[in-house]
Amino acid sequence: MWGLLPSVNVLYLLSLVALAAQAMTAALAAGKRSMDWVGVCMLGCITALGGGTIRDVLLGHYPLVWVQNPSYLALTAIAALVTVLIARAVHRLSLAFLVLDAIGLVVFTMAGCDVAWQTGASLPIVIVSGMITGCAGGVLRDILCNDVPLLFRSELYASVSVVTGLFYATAFGLKLNDEAWTILTFVLGLSFRLLAIRYKWEMPKFVFNEDRR
Repeated sequence: MWGLLPSVNVLYLLSLVALAAQAMTAALAAGKRSMDWVGVCMLGCITALGGGTIRDVLLGHYPLVWVQNPSYLALTAIAALVTVLIARAVHRLSLAFLVLDAIGLVVFTMAGCDVAWQTGASLPIVIVSGMITGCAGGVLRDILCNDVPLLFRSELYASVSVVTGLFYATAFGLKLNDEAWTILTFVLGLSFRLLAIRYKWEMPKFVFNEDRR
């Protein structure tokens, strides 16, 4: 699907869960801004599939993942619409969605790295491709909702993606067991992101006030 190794069936299923979770998170953001149902579906699809789409366009990797597998469009759209019906219950599950978002970040980062590596890209491009796949969808969501992207204003996010990508790409050079290394990378990346949320680890912020002397 997203470039994940065929043998990693567990992470393939997790990636489907992550697609649905990100679409539902986007639908909640759309609801807070009183978007119609078409807007809800569009924002859900863009958030869940945007990162992989941007990656594929930049790498010249065709067909796009959702063009090759239209069922992913259906999955994200249905997940977004379901959120409309259960929004009040879902809203109370903010912790669960943070965990699912973290799963999506880590899984999609590995998927992006894998796709870039298969195209013969260099290590820096592999890492950037992983970060784009993991982070870009959320950035698009926040921009369309007229928010400062979460990527730039909250606990470590892009940093988690970079560390995950670097660790995952090590297996390519060392030719380690793919399945075991993928699972190990998943555990590392997920733990890093959840610890960052729990302890509010952040990058240094640039605060400039021209009135201060």
